[in-house]
Order: sequence, then structure tokens, then C-alpha cells
Amino acid sequence: MDISSARPQKTRVQPELSIVIPALNAEAVLARTLDAVGPSRPRPEREILVVDGGSSDETVAVARRHGARVIETAPGRGWQLAEGARQALGGWLLFLHADTVLADGWSGAVSAYCAEPANRERAATFRFALDDGARAARRLEAVVAWRTRRLGLPYGDQGLLISRPFHDALGGFRPLVLMEDVDMVRRIGRRRLDALDVAAVTSAVRYRRSGYLRRSARNLACLGLYFLGVPPRGIARLYR
Repeated sequence: MDISSARPQKTRVQPELSIVIPALNAEAVLARTLDAVGPSRPRPEREILVVDGGSSDETVAVARRHGARVIETAPGRGWQLAEGARQALGGWLLFLHADTVLADGWSGAVSAYCAEPANRERAATFRFALDDGARAARRLEAVVAWRTRRLGLPYGDQGLLISRPFHDALGGFRPLVLMEDVDMVRRIGRRRLDALDVAAVTSAVRYRRSGYLRRSARNLACLGLYFLGVPPRGIARLYR
């Protein structure tokens, strides 16, 4: 047999990073989120998973048009995050909300963070920002920056970058109906959380619709109830 003429077999490249995006009726915002992380330009070292919780709009079609792998599952962000992580192949996991757009420079910042061996038992979030020029948006961004820095309590709209071994050792996201992000970062612990100097720009539609003060007060009330031991299912009734 002429070895030189033998066709080499293709092997699947293990992705270095899996980006997990839970979504539900997110057709209006998902395209921008996916454009920022670049699934339309496939890279062997990166995979994007959109975990759909039963959307009735074009969310799934948008995800597929952008080259993302779609996982369809039961609704509930905690459950969707857990299922996405279970099916992800990357050595690092980046959890991102469907209405959050990572700013330019995110890829380099993530690569640098993942390359540092000490960070394999740490996690990182991004800087919270809103796509609104109102002063109320800037005030809220300042409050979130303080809460993240002083209390170690970033929310899910700031993303979460974590190595697969550390994620698994912590038990991953729990299938909670609410507060799955706070539950996770509390297990990580403030001393093991880092903040990347890259903005995660979240849609301000809900704040504009409900009012910045009203929605912020409701979020704070939900957080307080959680720390008082009220079950997430009970808190969800207030949140919604």
C-alpha cells in the first residue's frame, strides 16, 4: 500500500471554549448577541450553544442561521444553563444571557484569562453596562459595579467564565427557577471571582418599560428574600 496516497482521517477538534446562551422568545435580541461572539465564522477552538426553553417565536431559527448549536429543553434559566453545560465540549465555559452583547476585546481578554493556570480554580465576569444613554442607566451601572466589587455578587447579565473542572467541582448551575446566578457565585466565593475590564452590554428594554427605580427595587427585594431563605419558586412570583 502506498502510504503517501492514503487519505488522512479527519479528527474532531476539541473546543477550548463553549459559550452557553439560554434563550426564551429572544428573537429581537439574540442576533446581536451571536454576532458579537462570532458563530457565523466557525472556529474549531470555540463552540456556541443556544439552549432554547420552548420559544414560540423565531429564536431557534435565528440561532441556527448564526451557526450556533441549538439545544431544546424545558424552560427555566437554571435548568437551561445546567443542560447547556452538560452538553458543552469546551475546557472553559462562558455563560451569557441572550440579550447581552460582549464589547470588542472580549475574545482577547477571555483567552488571556484562560491561559493563566491559576485561573483554573477561579471565575470571571464582565463589567455590567446598559444600551441606554439615560442618567438612570449610568447610576445603575455604578451600583452594580459597587455590588460586584464589594459584595462579590455579579448577576447573570455580567456573564460567567469558568473552567470546566472548577464548574464541575462546584456542582454547576442548579435547576432553580430564579436566583441561579446568585446561587452559583456564592459557591464560587468573592475571593475567587475576578472582573474582566470588558463591557457586557445588556438590553435596557425591561428597565425602560418598568422604570429604573421600580425594577431595581424589585430586584433588591428578591435578593433580600433569597438571603432570608425564601425558596426561589416563591420569589419568582414576585419577580414576574
